[in-house]
Amino acid sequence: MTSGTSVDGATYREAMARLAGAVHLVTTDGPGGRAGFTATAVCSVSDAPPTLLVCINRDSSAYPAFNRNGRLCVNLLAAGHKALAEAFGRRPLAERFSEGVWGEGLGGGPVLDGALAAFECRIVRRVTAGTHDVLFGEVEALSGGGGDALVYGFRRYHGVARDVAPPSPSLCDRAPRVLGLR
Repeated sequence: MTSGTSVDGATYREAMARLAGAVHLVTTDGPGGRAGFTATAVCSVSDAPPTLLVCINRDSSAYPAFNRNGRLCVNLLAAGHKALAEAFGRRPLAERFSEGVWGEGLGGGPVLDGALAAFECRIVRRVTAGTHDVLFGEVEALSGGGGDALVYGFRRYHGVARDVAPPSPSLCDRAPRVLGLR
């Protein structure tokens, strides 16, 4: 098997623009500083132990902080967070947290108030893949509430309404009891 490819980057990016994905703000704080970025490249890996992965471009202004801090929080955005998602995608690093209401999570990391879910993680593994690093985070705390989801596809944000009411109690209420977190 050869490592060469016949698909150029522009063609690949155009095809990937058609793939709709949930929108997240991935945040960190610690010795490397406070940072965050907007991401759709987030995926569940395992539920034993609860682990997810996040992809980050090594050329990103947020990369040095994530590389040094060893922790991250994946904040799943609600439909009403479009402006916040755009701010984290376009504003300078120092200005990204000026919008939204932020709490302090496990290890002091930024957790977005009103996120559909917030997965507070310890980075347990890193894998280099092309221009990005894949960060594997073991979930140590989980919180969140209800609402409609925000997705990104065809180079635009879209709200997705939930069909049914959220389960009761909310993630915040059941996380300590059911998941053994916080």
